[in-house]
Amino acid sequence: QERFVESGGGLVQAGGSLRLSCTVAGLGTYINVAAWYRQSPGKQRELIADVTFSNKPTYVDSVKGRFTITRDNPSDTIYLQMNDLKPEDTAIYYCNYILAPREWGQGTQVTVSS
Repeated sequence: QERFVESGGGLVQAGGSLRLSCTVAGLGTYINVAAWYRQSPGKQRELIADVTFSNKPTYVDSVKGRFTITRDNPSDTIYLQMNDLKPEDTAIYYCNYILAPREWGQGTQVTVSS
């Protein structure tokens, strides 16, 4: 099975914005909840936002009001718009399905400087 391919990370100052993308073939026809995760140095990978096939989102408290997850089924892509970034958002960001997850992709590095 293919892995998700994440992109869009980079270096940004605190208060800035980034838009992450991830894609995997078949996402748009697979009725499964997809999610963005992140892993900071020395910490476990954590789920931060998920989205249903019909684009209903859920967020953890730490990103609520700052991040927006959306799903574009025709293009097999999930986006994460990240605004008002903070140094504690620095991490590698990954996508995966919540049920029947794939092997993890390479992720995309987000670094927020203070």
